Amino acid sequence: MDGFSMIFFIVIIIFSAIIHEYSHGWVADQLGDPTARYAGRLTLNPLAHIDLFGSVLLPLLLIPTGMLFAYAKPVPYNPYNLRDQTKGPALVAIAGPLSNFVLAAVFGLLVRLYPVGSLTAFFSIIVQANVLLGVFNLVPIPPLDGSKVLFAIFPDSLRNLKITLERYGFILLILFIFFFFPILRPVISFLNGVFMGF
Repeated sequence: MDGFSMIFFIVIIIFSAIIHEYSHGWVADQLGDPTARYAGRLTLNPLAHIDLFGSVLLPLLLIPTGMLFAYAKPVPYNPYNLRDQTKGPALVAIAGPLSNFVLAAVFGLLVRLYPVGSLTAFFSIIVQANVLLGVFNLVPIPPLDGSKVLFAIFPDSLRNLKITLERYGFILLILFIFFFFPILRPVISFLNGVFMGF
């Protein structure tokens, strides 16, 4: 990936992360929790979502490593406001990755419809960025969305395991990123192929 493509990828990751966070807030609002709306976060205005470290500094620091990633400020929400306390948290959590897969599907369709060229190259980068975000966020390690989906189906007997995972989640996530991230690559490659018809 050349320098311009890397910059474009980072920009797309940031805007895709904003849509990801907006989706969490929108679904939470629909399910009875207006926290994100009251906080002014139910908007696609980047200024409401940009995180100085996650959206600016982290991508710049990662460029030399070839590992491109960024995130936006998490949208606040109060699960106790949700009308459905059982399924609600899982639906709010899954909304973020689902929005990324929808974006990947839309731009993957454009890759199929347009003749191969610079435009389809940019569309394919958008697909790749969104597949990366969607798959990564489904990893069941706190604070990622996958953990919230997992916890929603955890029986009460596993409450202590949930507390332990939440306590050490950040450490586990760092270990995963540096040592186990390659296990996601086959999934990411497969989904890229599915969305773009390769």
